[in-house]
Amino acid sequence: MSINIWIVVAGDPAVGNLIDTARSLGGQVCAAVVGSRVVADTVAAGGVDKVVWFGEPGKAPVEAFATAAADVIEATPGVVLGASRASDRVLLGAVAARLQAPVLTAPSSVSAEGDTLVVTRSIFSGIAEETVTVSGPVAVVLDGGPIPVANPAGGSALMEEVSAVTLGMTVVETHSSDFEQVDLGAAPRVVGIGRGLKAPGDLAMIEALAKASRSEVACSRPLAEGLDWLHKDRYIGVSGQHIAPEVYFAIGISGQLQHMVGVRGATTIVAINSDPNALVFTEADYCLVGDLYSIVPALTDALR
Repeated sequence: MSINIWIVVAGDPAVGNLIDTARSLGGQVCAAVVGSRVVADTVAAGGVDKVVWFGEPGKAPVEAFATAAADVIEATPGVVLGASRASDRVLLGAVAARLQAPVLTAPSSVSAEGDTLVVTRSIFSGIAEETVTVSGPVAVVLDGGPIPVANPAGGSALMEEVSAVTLGMTVVETHSSDFEQVDLGAAPRVVGIGRGLKAPGDLAMIEALAKASRSEVACSRPLAEGLDWLHKDRYIGVSGQHIAPEVYFAIGISGQLQHMVGVRGATTIVAINSDPNALVFTEADYCLVGDLYSIVPALTDALR
């Protein structure tokens, strides 16, 4: 295979999935790292062949290094992988613009045939799949995955430090967010809630179930973007998170396609709904018909 493979890293070394995907393509894997030396060293020890590091960022934001990253990758363009996190998408977008490369998001599979990249992804809200083949530069957005595990045999990739012109950009002030960010893609079990939940105070009941089942809590779009009961990073659906947990609890969720496409990769779906004709039951492996306010506490007690 003759194509180059780049991974862009924006301050967070949780790129294990990107490294695994890059390795599966068979070519040399290089990482363009914006962030501290600790981040660069973590990526270097995680299975890549080379790291290009742009030095300690100081007070400069990630965006300030976008041009430098694009310049480095433009010299040897190829397949560029980036995590779906906001900062990583900034770098990936700058690189794609410089390379005039297409950007492919949320793929279900990525493979290589010679010097051609083959990407399969869902379209039309998940009712169909398309396979795209690209020869030449292309950018792909994937779930970053966990922090890569260091090579047990020791050793790290070649590290090259490149000076970056940040145009005097600095972070003037930082405000902490008032929510706990969660990586639903890494959760083995997820409890999803929909409009069947009557009030935000009832989230305590859902959180109790999540604790008993060692799950993360997620939701359908209306609860995140209409009612604001949960943050948008917990919304599952066409334009939200796409997850593949071992178990997905669909509680008070009608089962519309726009939501269910986000959990098509789940191994087992347990649905709770008072409507025996709810669409969610056509997708579920276990169907519990009844009042969620009775079933959820009973299920929680059983799991405890």
